[in-house]
Amino acid sequence: MTETPEPAAAQPVIQRREFWVLMGQAVVLGVFGAIAALIFVGVITFGGRWYSDSQPGWFGGHWWWVAVAAAAGVAVGLVRRLTRLPWRTPGLFDDLRTEHVDPGLVPGVAAVSAVSLIGGASLGPEKALGTMGGGAGSWLARRRGFTSSDAQVNTLAGFAGAYGGLFSSTLIVVMLIMEVARPGGQRFTKALAAQIVSSSVSFGIYFAIAGAVFLGDYTVPPYRFEDWHLLVAVPIGLFAAVVVTVLVGFIQGAARLFDGLKVPAVAKSVLGGAIFGVVGVLLPMTMFSGGDQLKTMLAGAGTLGLGLLIVTLVAKMFTFAVSQGSGFVGGPIFPSLFIGGAAGIVVHQVIPGVPLGLAFSCLLAAVPGALVAAPFAMVLMAAFLTQVGALQTAPVLIAVVTAFLAMEGVKFLLVSRAQARGSPARPTEPPKPATGAAHGE
Repeated sequence: MTETPEPAAAQPVIQRREFWVLMGQAVVLGVFGAIAALIFVGVITFGGRWYSDSQPGWFGGHWWWVAVAAAAGVAVGLVRRLTRLPWRTPGLFDDLRTEHVDPGLVPGVAAVSAVSLIGGASLGPEKALGTMGGGAGSWLARRRGFTSSDAQVNTLAGFAGAYGGLFSSTLIVVMLIMEVARPGGQRFTKALAAQIVSSSVSFGIYFAIAGAVFLGDYTVPPYRFEDWHLLVAVPIGLFAAVVVTVLVGFIQGAARLFDGLKVPAVAKSVLGGAIFGVVGVLLPMTMFSGGDQLKTMLAGAGTLGLGLLIVTLVAKMFTFAVSQGSGFVGGPIFPSLFIGGAAGIVVHQVIPGVPLGLAFSCLLAAVPGALVAAPFAMVLMAAFLTQVGALQTAPVLIAVVTAFLAMEGVKFLLVSRAQARGSPARPTEPPKPATGAAHGE
């Protein structure tokens, strides 16, 4: 009697040729991402110098800013037309979730985003860099004839290469991409390794040339950890969910407003630029991505006044929504960091018993964590940016998870209500006989 041979064990992923091909591609994408980040950040930094003479208080801007912002709107409209960039393109996190970027959109997104950020739009550079890196990954995968699975891995490696220098932390970059994209199966191992390689190469090149790191950007007063901080983190997280809900309302309202205008696209961009330009004159800290502005707000937390802080917080959400809705292109992460940090300063001003470092770090992470559904990456980012101690990160995690779960609960309720309204009551039909296809057989 012969024995049935046992099936051969599957070859480990890292022992396959395609794995090492992907690692080689990751090195290339890391080099490309670092160069792209250096050039793009250098261009927008140089182009945005016109803002340097602003003051943080009321009417701290200059009225000629309105002309600059409106001119940026004209440039945005013209560049969109020249590059044939559609009015609505996939968002940053849509690209990450689909693990694909259309290479044809890369020139338009990069050019329009550069003009948008130089013109003072309340947006961040991560959309353009992610599109460039992810687009390079998708393009190389198509040229090399990769399978759809490996092409997705290559796209994520392109994102990691673009962000390795920008965020100056391989850990944050990999966590952010993996949380949003959530690759499964064997793609998980490939994607994780490719992103580590790509982001590490990018960070090494970026740091060697620029010497900048995304650490300790926001100096918060040190505070001693207390047990009650864990409890306070829950209402702070709920407050973050409220802030995100208001922000989403602004975004949807602005999108409906500008989409409904029966005017040329250039006119919409000019109107949007004029709006955030006027707001910028009144409240200069609402301009640009918010990175440097949040440092100013944190440094003057005790002198700016509660009224100015609250109005600036709301105005930043408004200008972010207007910038997106009127055709300017940019990312949501940096503006949401500003919104979260500003909300933390407001909490401390209203309730002085809550340490500034606690409120600031919790909301700095909770607002973007709930907005982009990447809670753990934002905890790491807040910890790196504020350099709070190990114990102090526990309330940050609780606040982020609370905000994230609250927003997911709101989404579930809205979807359930929409489904209930869209499904009129009808007589119950008898169950149909099951088929093999219905059970996936």
